[in-house]
Amino acid sequence: MLKYSRVAGLVVFVFLFAMCNQKSKNEGDKETILKGSMEITVDETIKPIVEDQVAVFEGTYYDAKISIKAKSEAELINDLLNQKAKVVVVTRDLTKEERDRFEKSKINPRVTPFGTDAIAFISNKSNNDTLIALKTVLDFLQGKAEPQIKGLVFDNPNSSTVRYMKEFAKVKDLPAKGVFSFKTNDEVIKFVSENDGMIGVVGMNWLSQPSPNMEGVLKNINVLSVKGLNSDKYYSPTQNDLAELKYPLARDLFIINCQGYTGLGMGLASFISGDIGQRIVLKSGLLPVRTPGRKLSIRKEIIKDKE
Repeated sequence: MLKYSRVAGLVVFVFLFAMCNQKSKNEGDKETILKGSMEITVDETIKPIVEDQVAVFEGTYYDAKISIKAKSEAELINDLLNQKAKVVVVTRDLTKEERDRFEKSKINPRVTPFGTDAIAFISNKSNNDTLIALKTVLDFLQGKAEPQIKGLVFDNPNSSTVRYMKEFAKVKDLPAKGVFSFKTNDEVIKFVSENDGMIGVVGMNWLSQPSPNMEGVLKNINVLSVKGLNSDKYYSPTQNDLAELKYPLARDLFIINCQGYTGLGMGLASFISGDIGQRIVLKSGLLPVRTPGRKLSIRKEIIKDKE
């Protein structure tokens, strides 16, 4: 009888030991703001800046692994609303209707602004005219003939650039004639570089941070300066003109976190909106939400270096 009691006790001890080890393992694998793995969905028009942020974040916090899935804005927002995506990076804030839908689902999205991008117009290098009036583009989108524009080229019918320009032009649909669309911004840039008279509509991020295979293509395009509806001057999608609110096609960037717990989404948002993340935005050619500070060391006297 004593023998069986000892065996039973040993079995219970082994079982409890295994359970404790499994519990410790699960706790060790638990996602935190700086550890774990997750997937984020990104607006395709701003993919380069997000790739840079994630690369530095993972390089700083080795236990964090983040995969990036690029989609059009319409697909991305649909995934977010249907809880297929938990963390997204977009070029606009949530609408009231979208917030109401989250509220009904008892979800409180954390929305963090981190920079300003621009929608840029590009043309073939053979076109010597590097100026364009925004009204000319809007008239074309409204179906009016514009000799300056042979055609407008967009990245994707469901993209944020299409949605932005349709709202600006106050049209429900794009014209059936003279408007072309592809799948990516790179395809738009390449098409414009090979076709005279076409005006490409792309996210500035793809021009300021081109992929290595696109650097040669960019030599064959012009980035156009744009005259706003209430302006008599032309401005470029540069950091300076964005900061001074002169460029008429600026758009803010946001990371939206619907994880509902303290996970990598919160850690990444804090990183991007923090000092290092804002420096990455600044270096990318886009405009950060806050300009990173610079520490200056001022000497009262000049100290000669030893010869």
